[in-house]
Amino acid sequence: MTDLKWALEDLPYLAADLPGIGGRIRQSPEDFVVEEIPAYRPEGVGEFLYLWIEKRGLSAEQLMSHVARLLRISLQDVGMAGLKDRHAVTRQYISVPFKCEPRLKDLEHPQFTVLEVGRHKNKLRPGHLRGNRFTIVVRDVVDDALGRAVAIAGRLRTSGMPNYFGEQRFGRDNETLVLGLDLLRGTKTPADIPRVRRKFLLRLALSAVQSALFNRSLSNRITSGQLFQVELGDVMQVVASGGPFVVEDIAREQPRFSAQEIVIAGPMFGPKMKPSAGLVKEQEELLLKEAELSRDDFTKYPLLTSGTRRAFLVWPDDLTVNSVPGGGVEVAFGLPSGSYATVLLREMMQEISATATEPSMSLPPDAAAGADEPSADSEAEVESPEG
Repeated sequence: MTDLKWALEDLPYLAADLPGIGGRIRQSPEDFVVEEIPAYRPEGVGEFLYLWIEKRGLSAEQLMSHVARLLRISLQDVGMAGLKDRHAVTRQYISVPFKCEPRLKDLEHPQFTVLEVGRHKNKLRPGHLRGNRFTIVVRDVVDDALGRAVAIAGRLRTSGMPNYFGEQRFGRDNETLVLGLDLLRGTKTPADIPRVRRKFLLRLALSAVQSALFNRSLSNRITSGQLFQVELGDVMQVVASGGPFVVEDIAREQPRFSAQEIVIAGPMFGPKMKPSAGLVKEQEELLLKEAELSRDDFTKYPLLTSGTRRAFLVWPDDLTVNSVPGGGVEVAFGLPSGSYATVLLREMMQEISATATEPSMSLPPDAAAGADEPSADSEAEVESPEG
């Protein structure tokens, strides 16, 4: 049986010293609103139509299927930058060939509406988005929830939020993570995955292992009290560009980190991941050993586990909290592609009952980034595949 002790230890909160607001989310689709932040807007010319669509109670796969059927095109002709949650009201662009324009009048469905139509030269592909904007209502909160929410929001604006992958990344009962570990350790092969789901599950399972190792690396950093302390050998990312480099001078880089110009970047193991140095590298090796893995294991599937670095912290954009009638709290914020809204809500709520957590915090398997699966890893989860 696969030992998951290293992966299943509770992840520490960043705002653990502040009381959470408790509560439940997703009491209705209108309580969880997601609006895509496009990487680019329609240009007015080109071979593709960009449809700005609002949907509710509909998965991304269902939306694409309905659009293809109503426009009488192949499913492969429908482009999408990020997969949005089913249990929400979401607004996003999809692309279809320009030849569909005469049939747009047929694009009617009770669960989605076309709000705008434009043109662009590029087909939309996974990861072609900057992030997502969320407006989420938490209900059944504690009596003094607004004051607590204000305090936690203030902390997250200043310190950032831990850029954990959401627990939905690992599958029900962690079955996706277990499959990924078995594949990397060689106890299973892609042939053990049903053919109809093989391509999808292979990528998802291997990514789940990378994500779990990243979460544990971030967790260790928080627990040790070193999350805000730049170390020799750390790999840093320039916040504006994502460019990575290795720390050689703490005195030079610590002020840049404190000014949010750069951020410490944790491991997404693979042959192309920028290596750390010194003690940081030793800690990453210990993490792999604890998971009974080696760096060489990630070379078995080089196209799917190429490796990268992911920021340990992300700063929510324009984070606001407000009270709503009936004792709820509205939390609104933006996240970059690949970051999870449910991770921010976890910091805000903290005390979430088991009955509320499973249905409320779950997203579709490909939901990354905030609401999107980050592409490779954005995956927009998609990252920001909650992506």
